Amino acid sequence: MKIKKYVVIVFVLGFIVGANLLLSGEHENADIKTFHTAAEKDFFKNHLRDPLGPGDYFLNSGHCVGCHGYDSAQVSNIDEDGNSVNLFDHWQSTMMANSSRDPLWRAKVSHEILVNPAHATELQDKCTSCHAPMGKYNSVFHGVAHYGLANLAIDTLGQDGVACESCHTIGTDVGHTFSGDIPYDTSRSVYGPFTNPFAGPMQLYEGYTPVYSTHMNQSRLCSSCHTLITQTVDTSGVYTGGEFVEQATYHEYLNSQFPADSITCQTCHMPHLQDPIIIANGFLALTPRFPFNQHMFVGANSFMLTMIKNNKVSLGADIEDWKFDSTIAATNALLRDSSIVFNLQLDSLTSTTGFFSVRIQNKAGHKFPSGYPSRRAVIQFVVKDGSGDTLFKSGMFTNDFRVVGETPSFEPHHDIITQPDIPQILELVMGDVNGNFTSVLERSAIILKDNRIPPVGFTTTSPVYDTVKISNDALADPDFNKVNSVEGSGVDFVHYQVPLAGVLGSISVQARVYYQSVPPKWTDELFMFNSAEIDSFRTMFNSADQTPLLVASDSIINIALSSGHSPPSENDLVVYPTISTDGRVFVKTNSGSAIQEIDIYNAEGKKMNQVDVAGYQTSYTILLPIQKSVYLMKIQAGGKFFYRKVIRQ
Repeated sequence: MKIKKYVVIVFVLGFIVGANLLLSGEHENADIKTFHTAAEKDFFKNHLRDPLGPGDYFLNSGHCVGCHGYDSAQVSNIDEDGNSVNLFDHWQSTMMANSSRDPLWRAKVSHEILVNPAHATELQDKCTSCHAPMGKYNSVFHGVAHYGLANLAIDTLGQDGVACESCHTIGTDVGHTFSGDIPYDTSRSVYGPFTNPFAGPMQLYEGYTPVYSTHMNQSRLCSSCHTLITQTVDTSGVYTGGEFVEQATYHEYLNSQFPADSITCQTCHMPHLQDPIIIANGFLALTPRFPFNQHMFVGANSFMLTMIKNNKVSLGADIEDWKFDSTIAATNALLRDSSIVFNLQLDSLTSTTGFFSVRIQNKAGHKFPSGYPSRRAVIQFVVKDGSGDTLFKSGMFTNDFRVVGETPSFEPHHDIITQPDIPQILELVMGDVNGNFTSVLERSAIILKDNRIPPVGFTTTSPVYDTVKISNDALADPDFNKVNSVEGSGVDFVHYQVPLAGVLGSISVQARVYYQSVPPKWTDELFMFNSAEIDSFRTMFNSADQTPLLVASDSIINIALSSGHSPPSENDLVVYPTISTDGRVFVKTNSGSAIQEIDIYNAEGKKMNQVDVAGYQTSYTILLPIQKSVYLMKIQAGGKFFYRKVIRQ
């Protein structure tokens, strides 16, 4: 027995000496060098004093920053242009990193406890499973029965939010458990997306063995937390035996075309960088890796990121402002550029009525909006006459950013809007056992409304449809996610009929989509209660800029009401040849309506050319880009938009 112990001690000491030689650069392999300062090397060595203890499987992010944070030598964790793309800086200012600090989450946990105090233990255990997973599961592995807000307040693991080991120690059997039931691997393996990982330093300093696994680049990695099913209680707090799907972003993804196209959650939320990246600081001999998953974790909640930034001292978020600013900018860019395609079109004009429609196409692999049920999008539609006076408006906001005309209980889905101040709001609305609106998650029993735009490929016959249902009012809409009754378009049209009797001259129309992370309506029930967490969030919320975020807009200006020409129909617009050998394509309107604009997009959706057609022209010849490819033409004629596919051969 003594011999075995001696051998182990010698082996460990040899490993330590070898690793320190790597850190110091004194090694027979001249290609392996150090690029760390003395202070950084001391930082590494000090980790030997704090290894994983018995029954421990998590370390906080401070143990990862040395290798996977900023490289002062500018050799590792940089792209080909020399920009730092280190994992720690990108992650630190995300909602993942700040999930346990999120003041709305803390307030809502407190709210749910105050509504149903007998369920305080279960509520906190469930909520911390995803918002403070390392703290919660560390307690589980040590046999502690309960982990709540009081435990979180004194636990650095829990306060680290969804940190490195929160995801990288999830086991390979993930994808079958939900609602915070995370299948952690307790073998002290840390999984990554690259084959043949360099294991020595991580084994020595952190006690983990790096292991390659395909599940790190698969959407199922996210499934345990991004599908949440709650147990329903009645208004007296008694469990009914029913369940409610509070959010099911992962199942929305499964009910889409994205899995078949090999597009994963990571594709958009951790965008790939093709540059070869040395992913750990200090070792020149490491093989550069690509594609590199940037740990940006951007979604749509820039409102909360801004709130955390503005209150970071009181929330304990020791993070530089520039990191928040970078994440907020990336979040807004994703929402504006990658969530929807939005178009306004004039369908027809009569002497008394203008018929318009807005087309909303979901570009994401889940519903728009998705996630926590406070999220919603508001369609704003405004018609003005030639003098700038408003003739018709819908989806306007009050000074406190409530929606004008919204029904107090909930606004139903609309296919056709014929009167002003009737808004179209895309949202999930929860109802209690009595069919009344509620923002209390435990009281959620039925879907009062879910008209969020489904992803392309979404069907009601999918095996997971029971978790991602559409409400009946939207299902009855003939062009909601349907073309000629065939599901899966990922598109909805909202139709507007505008009274124009007696209006002379011209009109202009503006349509917009606004996004609200936390609309005031969602806080009404919350702010009826008082606690330290609720009172703190109320102060932050009332001081915050609650202006809804503009996602997309489109307009048609100077529509003549007495031109004598009707907008062209689909058959009136002629585009030929559809296969062009010289790049020339001829566009003509048989109705006599003017062609106003022609936009050319490539197969990836990037705008390649835009032509504003001057004068009153009913025919026009346009030249396609020189590259032989498939192109989409967006043509505005007579105030109406048309889409045609053409090929340059």
